[in-house]
Amino acid sequence: MNLLMLSSSRAGDEEYLSHATHMITTHLANSQKIVFIPYAGVTIDWPSYTAKVQAALPHLPISGIESYDDPVAGVTQADAIMVGGGNTFNLLHQLYANNLVQCIQTRVKSGIPYVGWSAGSNICGNSIRTTNDMPIIFPPTFDALNLVPFQLNPHYNDYRAPGHNGETRAQRIAEFCVLNPHMPVLGIREGTALVRAGDALTLQGSLAGVIFENGLQATLNPGQDLRQYLNVKA
Repeated sequence: MNLLMLSSSRAGDEEYLSHATHMITTHLANSQKIVFIPYAGVTIDWPSYTAKVQAALPHLPISGIESYDDPVAGVTQADAIMVGGGNTFNLLHQLYANNLVQCIQTRVKSGIPYVGWSAGSNICGNSIRTTNDMPIIFPPTFDALNLVPFQLNPHYNDYRAPGHNGETRAQRIAEFCVLNPHMPVLGIREGTALVRAGDALTLQGSLAGVIFENGLQATLNPGQDLRQYLNVKA
């Protein structure tokens, strides 16, 4: 498989997708028909979302899946798949409603490139149970694409606002790990990306992430060999 799983669409105050343009362009260098899936968009309509991505990546041949009468045909005919961020629950709900989960799995496992950011990366994992989003809609299951057999937490950060007494991101993920002790969670910071190339898995970018596993936390370093996490049994 050939996956680019970006933590975010922005890094700091940079323009939309600007920090990721080189990574996306390199990843999709040989793609002639890229289908973009905007289903995570809730406060933006899907054609507008597609237009926003096309404007940010004008050199790439991107079409929105909403332009196809048959979404399955759109994915089947594409030679690359791109999935944007937004609400992960709505994204997964729409993928199941349009019969796209198995179709995407089949196409990506056949070798075509996949690019996702935020929610679009979240769905690459075993499930969406470690998303940061509110469950504003109920998908039929939390089971995701399982293109990598672990959990993802994009937008990971250690920040604790002054005077805020709620749980930190690490504490919330620790709760998941107590109930799912054999399922690792990889937290990736904004501006970074996990890349799967066949049986190789690495973190790209300048910032370290965090691995939550067996009740422990470890640093996820850029360039670190992470292929062991491709052998996790869900």
